[in-house]
This record gives sequence, structure tokens and C-alpha cells, in this order.
Amino acid sequence: MFYVLLLYALFASVFTIAKVGLEHSQPLFFVGSRMLLAALILLAYQKFVKGETFSFNNQSWRRIFRLGIFNIYLTNIFEFWGLKYLTSFKTCFIYSLSPFISALFCYTMFSEKLGSKKWIGLLIGIVGFLPILLTHTASEEATGHLFFFSWAELSVMLAVISSVYGWIVLKQLINDNGVSPINANGFSMLIGGVIALIHSAFVENWDPLPVTNSTIFLECTLALIVISNLICYNLYGSLLKRYSATFISFAGLTTPLFTALLGWIFLGEIVTWPFYISFAIVFMGLLLFDQEELKQSYQEKVLV
Repeated sequence: MFYVLLLYALFASVFTIAKVGLEHSQPLFFVGSRMLLAALILLAYQKFVKGETFSFNNQSWRRIFRLGIFNIYLTNIFEFWGLKYLTSFKTCFIYSLSPFISALFCYTMFSEKLGSKKWIGLLIGIVGFLPILLTHTASEEATGHLFFFSWAELSVMLAVISSVYGWIVLKQLINDNGVSPINANGFSMLIGGVIALIHSAFVENWDPLPVTNSTIFLECTLALIVISNLICYNLYGSLLKRYSATFISFAGLTTPLFTALLGWIFLGEIVTWPFYISFAIVFMGLLLFDQEELKQSYQEKVLV
């Protein structure tokens, strides 16, 4: 259990570190340089240590390209742009939409059936986000609105949608095409990172680079690579061997709490009451949403 909490505390630190990095770099360059460097590390390891040949068929390359577009480029630029104006804990909390959006994707794309408890849990969970989404800071207000939501909030929501679709593509690459997760992530980071840097060259101020403090920028970039790209993904994989995916997913709801604590300590962010109300409602919705999976998992163990 300690390592489960450690995993999500580390994931929470990613939002805090990224928030600091964005104070000293433009979002697109921050994303592109981090992903490109992480990709080179992963692919060099696979090539020179593991002896990989990187031989993929056309379908695999098409899926890797889509993974780079959605899971790396779109996810990160939407997230980092939104994070620039949102508090770190609010950005992280919006990511708690992931299991609900994933269920809707599976329902619409793969015709997976959702039981009554899942539908009720999904509705409760989505409603639970309203208290925090309807509360805006001055920096959010500056981005403008679409209906009741700030553009910063909508940007992070788009990041969540892109991320969920990216995980679906990654699952297809691993299960259908036999591509290893490291190779898939390495090449998708390379593709997404290059696209982000090209985008940055057109819209951000390179004079000579879109960075105001190179030391802090490098520290944040390296910290994100080590924590997110190297430690967290490997730790997540090892924990899946000991705990069910449902439990790991449910435990992920602790991440916004860790992010709120780190944001309060290191960024001086004030956690307001709408956060706690939303957290409690979403927790109840997710609990009801996951009941059927927990029951199904138990029945499968009994049958085995």
C-alpha cells in the first residue's frame, strides 16, 4: 500500500513541478524539449542495451503516429496551457474525469455495455465536478469563457479526452501489434515532441529560446523526465502485478489530495471548499461506478 501512495504522490508532484517550469518557459517549448529528450533516452536504451531493431509494420507506424499526436502532443499542450492559468490541484482534479470519459469511449467506440450502477455513478461523478469548475480565479477569468467554463478548464478537459483516446491506441499497439510499451512510448514521444517544437517555433518567442530562466527550466525538465517518464510508469507496471487495475485506478483519486498539499506548501495555492465538495461527490460516483468491476473481478477469481 505504501508504494501505491508513493506512486500517486509522485504523480502529484508532476503538476507542481510543471507549474514552476511554466513560470520560466513557454508551454509548447517546455512540452517539446521534455518529450524529445525523454524519447532519446528511452530509444537509446532500447537500441544499445536491449538490442531492439525497431521493425514495425505499416499499421503499427500509423498507430504510433496517432499515439504521438493524441497522447503526447495534444494531451500535453492542452494540459500545460491550462495549467498556466489554473491551480495545480484543479488541473489534477480535472484528470479524475478519465475513468468516466474512458467508459464513454468504450461505450461509443466498442459497443461495451454499461450497467445501471455504472450509468448512475457516471452521472454522479460528472455532476460532482461542477462545484470546482464553476469557481474561477482571476487568472482563469483572463482566458475567457465558453458558457460556464473557462477556456483554461476546457483546455485541460480536451487534454483528458486526448489522453484517454491515446491510452486506447496504446492498448491496441501492445495487444494487437505486439509493440512493447517502451518502444510505443519512445517513438510517440519523439513524434509528439518534434511536432510541439515545430509549433513552438511558429508561435513562441525564440530569443534565443522561449525560456526566461534556463537553470530552473532544466531542473524542472529533468525532474519531470525522471519522475514521470522513468519512475512512475515503471512503478505503475510493477504495482499492476500485485493489485487489480480497478484498485490502482480507484487509488488514483488520492492524487488531487497530494497535489493540493504540494501546491499549498510549494506554490502558496489556497484550497477552497468547492474542491472538497467536488472531491466527496466524485468519490461517491467513482465508488458506485467501480462496484460492478469489483464484483466482476471477484466472480472471476471464484470461477478460477
